[in-house]
Amino acid sequence: MDEQAFLLWSVPQSDEVKFEDLSTHIHPADRDRVRAAFTATRGIVGSYEIDFRIMIGDEIRWISARGLGNDSGLYNRLTYGVFLDVTGRKQAEEGHELLAGEMSHRVKNLLAIAAGLTQLSSRSSTTAKEMATELTGRLTALGRAHDMVRPLPGHQGQAAQLGDLLAVLLSPYENFGAFSGRIRVAVPRMGVGETAATTLALVIHELATNSLKYGALSAEEGTLDVSGGLDEEDVKIVWAERGGPA
Repeated sequence: MDEQAFLLWSVPQSDEVKFEDLSTHIHPADRDRVRAAFTATRGIVGSYEIDFRIMIGDEIRWISARGLGNDSGLYNRLTYGVFLDVTGRKQAEEGHELLAGEMSHRVKNLLAIAAGLTQLSSRSSTTAKEMATELTGRLTALGRAHDMVRPLPGHQGQAAQLGDLLAVLLSPYENFGAFSGRIRVAVPRMGVGETAATTLALVIHELATNSLKYGALSAEEGTLDVSGGLDEEDVKIVWAERGGPA
């Protein structure tokens, strides 16, 4: 091996290096696979390539070993190959796989929610137009909640402010006639996680829609107050409608 290879493997320089000298650094999960590949190189005609991990102290590096197998790689009774440090590429690939997995998980969740809302809307509607209106309203509420969710500092996940979330979800119901000022929100300043925000958006949408159809918001003088407070580890939200039908 040349000087760079000794540095890469973090082994002392010597005139002769055996597989066992290197295998102590190979990651235990890859060791048997690499040993089998190393043994098989003499039987491979043409080029070979294998990627594996090595451990240098607490650091894990990815190595790509490439060369010519069988006797095609012999020159003056020596066979030649290269060790490439591909740690950066592997880390990028792992990052892409993690992102793709997260995106797949989110898409599946959204599709499951959409399917559930479609079934819910079909059961509570009598016409296709009514179903389309209800389904669109529910999906729009989810979209508003999703827009409110922001990353937290220090990679602590994502959350929305409870008060902001409620205000945004209820804002469309302020636009009906003389409703302005009839909806009041006063809740503790706190974050709501992404999953809880999705659930809360659907609950608030259903309550507000019912209020508009049958409750306080269906009457000219009706008011809606949404308040809340902390009760030990729980957050209690009070939905109070006044001035509507009995």
